[in-house]
Amino acid sequence: MSRFQVYRAALPEVCATDPRRMVFTADADGRCEVFTWDAAARRARQVTDRPGGTLHGAIDRDAQVWWFAEDARGVGHWRFQPFEGGPDRPGLTGVPDGTARGLAVTGPAPTATATGPAPTATGAAATRPAPTDAAVAALGIGLDDSTTVRLGPRGGPGREVTRVDGPAALAGLAPGGDLLALTRAADSPRAVTVLTPDGTEAAVLPGDGPHGRLWALGFAPAPGRATATLLLVRERDDHYSLATWTPATGIRAHDWCAFDTQITARWYPDGRSVLVRQDRHGRSLLHRAHLDSRTRTAIPAPPGTLLDAAPHPGGDLHTLWTDSTHPPRMASTAGTPLPPLGTVAGRVPGTLRDIRTPGPDGPVHTLLSLPEGGPGPHPAVFLVHGGPADHDRDAYDGTVHSLVASGFAVARVNYRGSTGYGPRWQRAFRAGVGHTQVADLAAVRADLAARGLIRPDATGLWGTSWGGYLVLLALGTRPGLWRAGVAVKPVADYAAAHAAATPALRALDERLFGGTPDQVPARYAHSSPIHYADRVRDPVLVVAATHDTKCPAAQVRSYLAALAATGARHESLWLDSGHDGYDGGDHVAVLRRAVLFLDRELRGTDRTDRTSGTTPPRRPRPPGGGSAHRTVHP
Repeated sequence: MSRFQVYRAALPEVCATDPRRMVFTADADGRCEVFTWDAAARRARQVTDRPGGTLHGAIDRDAQVWWFAEDARGVGHWRFQPFEGGPDRPGLTGVPDGTARGLAVTGPAPTATATGPAPTATGAAATRPAPTDAAVAALGIGLDDSTTVRLGPRGGPGREVTRVDGPAALAGLAPGGDLLALTRAADSPRAVTVLTPDGTEAAVLPGDGPHGRLWALGFAPAPGRATATLLLVRERDDHYSLATWTPATGIRAHDWCAFDTQITARWYPDGRSVLVRQDRHGRSLLHRAHLDSRTRTAIPAPPGTLLDAAPHPGGDLHTLWTDSTHPPRMASTAGTPLPPLGTVAGRVPGTLRDIRTPGPDGPVHTLLSLPEGGPGPHPAVFLVHGGPADHDRDAYDGTVHSLVASGFAVARVNYRGSTGYGPRWQRAFRAGVGHTQVADLAAVRADLAARGLIRPDATGLWGTSWGGYLVLLALGTRPGLWRAGVAVKPVADYAAAHAAATPALRALDERLFGGTPDQVPARYAHSSPIHYADRVRDPVLVVAATHDTKCPAAQVRSYLAALAATGARHESLWLDSGHDGYDGGDHVAVLRRAVLFLDRELRGTDRTDRTSGTTPPRRPRPPGGGSAHRTVHP
């Protein structure tokens, strides 16, 4: 693992006025840092060098490079410097430190020429302003229990445009600088708010009415447009469709452009068409929607997953593609040189099978990676994704690579509640929060064992964040079914985690459970792993972070104490980091510890199959493997 690298597999951000200038993240001595890329010279320059690493970067139309300087808790501020280098400056002065909730840089002149939004790492847009000295920056900053949007000349004083209670994010700034879009919970009565620079509400777009949930994806580029146009995605009637909003027309639904599973979208530089990326059953599809002609065309893409796709001037399309046996690869349809990703070269070990297990709300889809060259059944690890609003993809995963190279089968289950299978699947929580997902994991385990693909006596769980929560809940509610579990930065006590977590996660909890722990205490208790700690019979490794604000340390310590009180076999590993660590050393430590733990518990001794009563043969321990990291965000 000495060559382990840490980075974020993402397309580079491209300067709107000079597409040869880009910003990307890459490994820097085991940390994730921000770099510039000069495509003409094929030269990279490291911009940031921070002890904890740097993840969020962007570039504006004047080739000013932006990054978010955050601490282990995710609290910090935006800074920028010229593309060629030089002193860095705060994005806006007088802005309190907080969490990143959106960045947009543009100019005040409505006649400014633009080429298209370059969505930043935080989901906002860097659009093209008028003259350089007129550049205006808008920042969304999350404070303890509120979100503030600040606006001002780039590098100058930031004036508060609005402050709202709870989590929100800046979704974009119109090319003329005359409108801002703020997005909140997609099912709230104020899902999207459009504001003028003085804070006046130009429109409030609800997401809780008969028209369904609503998301804002940024303003259209300016060419040929007399008014600002905001791109929206709406969920309605178990479909997702595009919509647009203008001051003159309000919301205009594009129901002709509907999809049965989740989508995201970006404007093309012409401001008239939209690139739609669809997540469907663990893989990706691309479409171009022409809004004026109301037509949609498919864009060819190889089977697998497009982690991102972005259109650029001159018809260039940048894509970031991967599948389970090929690490991410960037490509440009115009042949533009793109920065190296630093991933594993070539194909990685393992074969992939799609398994569908019958269930009460439809088949549960599993991506099963199997070792090559050896007969089954195999010892298996269920790698449980987080979220719950996320899903596993036919995409390269460094943890899968390591486990398969070590001789394990790896099952990635898109349980009910996962995205990528439509709204009904995402809302299917028949047995309650967590219990529905554990039921799907158990059903898939039984199915794979019955097919002779995995060994039921040598099956473990590994999950991060909400996936780690499901690991702990599964061990407590179905003792003896799993032989071991690894829970990385988990929710272990839902009520305690809610009390100490970020406002965004508290809001997520309240939507999942239908209220706060004070309002519905029985629901939180029913779904909390600590409630079942005295029933845990299988060994568990718990990894936690001392500065974690998403799955706080105190509730993990309480869970570990509960395990100790009952004598349950457990181990713990503590990291001096936050939830989203950018230091490769931590990822190496977790990967090595977890693989060795699972190897010992699943293959280290003879075990009697609790289902059949037979004793499986001992298998030799294969050599371990390692590669790039996997992080799951709640």
